[in-house]
Amino acid sequence: MDQVTSDAPPLFNSPLEAGIRAVTVLEAVRPLTLDLADLVVLDHAVVHSGDLGGPPSLHPAVPGRKGELLVRRALVEDSLGLMRRFHMVLICASDDGIEYRASDEAAAYVELLESGYSMRLKTAADWIAREVASK
Repeated sequence: MDQVTSDAPPLFNSPLEAGIRAVTVLEAVRPLTLDLADLVVLDHAVVHSGDLGGPPSLHPAVPGRKGELLVRRALVEDSLGLMRRFHMVLICASDDGIEYRASDEAAAYVELLESGYSMRLKTAADWIAREVASK
């Protein structure tokens, strides 16, 4: 039997998937800006929100999920670069360093997301925005 191979990148935990999560979170916390470290933690939180007392998690509760933070930084950094090329994320220089915010186009993009995963993502991002605002 011939094996089918593809040069296409994986969708699960790809820069595209993480980028959509980043844009959704940044849009939810608008007008706040977030640095890379914040976005790494919030990406983990939006994926595993159920572990933190929020809405049901986007991804399954796999045993090694706490260790994901160690490898998530490069993925989130790549995803922000991708979303910048799509004009969904802007870089802002501040006294605290480099920060990111949702572009004006991000709101319309996030509104168009209608899949089940996307709706759960928006719910989790809104929950994160409320948590960030309360701190």
